[in-house]
Amino acid sequence: MIYRPLGRTGWNVSAISFGAWAIGGTWGDTDDTAAIAALHHALDRGVNFFDTADVYGDGHSERLLARLRRERPGEAFHVATKAGRRLNPHVAEGYRDLRPFVERSLANLETEALDLLQLHCPPSAVYAMPEVFDALDDLVREGKLRHYGVSVERIDEAMAALAYPGVQSVQIIFNLFRQRPAEAFLPAAQAARVGVLARLPLSSGMLSGKFTRQSRFSDDDHRKFNRQGEAFDKGETFSGVDYEQGLAAVEELRGLLPPGVSMARLALRWILMHEAVTAAIPGGRTPEQVDENVSAADLAALPAPLMQALADLYRRRIAPQVHALW
Repeated sequence: MIYRPLGRTGWNVSAISFGAWAIGGTWGDTDDTAAIAALHHALDRGVNFFDTADVYGDGHSERLLARLRRERPGEAFHVATKAGRRLNPHVAEGYRDLRPFVERSLANLETEALDLLQLHCPPSAVYAMPEVFDALDDLVREGKLRHYGVSVERIDEAMAALAYPGVQSVQIIFNLFRQRPAEAFLPAAQAARVGVLARLPLSSGMLSGKFTRQSRFSDDDHRKFNRQGEAFDKGETFSGVDYEQGLAAVEELRGLLPPGVSMARLALRWILMHEAVTAAIPGGRTPEQVDENVSAADLAALPAPLMQALADLYRRRIAPQVHALW
């Protein structure tokens, strides 16, 4: 495993970490037995950073991570959660006081202080509201939070977050189908010593290479019900890429795979080629999925001709669909 510093927290976290959205909900049926086995296996493989949110299964994902802590006493790992999406209506003003959501996450995670709280894709107006970040500073002083950061949809939101000195991390969609953050944001975050968490690193599973035109998703899976942004931002599902066009790009990508390297491992190793990225946070619902994800850290650096071919594929097939939107 590779470990990288997360902002100015003093933590060194696993460059392949664990995204716990899929074990909470909106990814079809969940299996707690398999999920807890996957969490244990992640620890066994050197993962020490887990990312969740209070809305993943209405707190279910947080409670699974609390169970992991109970079952692995003395094991050192960090849990990041998120707050804000439970606001109804989901408006910028609601982010002035997240204390009720913090208290709920503290209970779900069975802890006295949240390791890292992230604003959960708030409206853009929040980044022009210093009182929101002042309130987070208060929660740190009170011992409710150890650190805080943000999860964003857009590059401009990510750049605005860097201006707040308490922000330790920015979580952003960054993968082979969403390459724009590398242009300006990643260098800016590195200069500011702010950690970067690459979410949706496999583009909702599209970059696993396992989907076809015949693949079917259950009614409670966002990959079925949110393709056009019906429930939340369209970019959260397949990175905003049209499903059919995504499949066509994957077929071309298949021809670029080095011998013995799966598409998922290549996609994750590509993210780690960017030194400003602290960690990629793929989901893993089974120990086998965790193994494939974590093994990406064992791959050698991708050669320059392959990196150029991957950039060319993005420019031709994907950028016209998504590059200007987020």
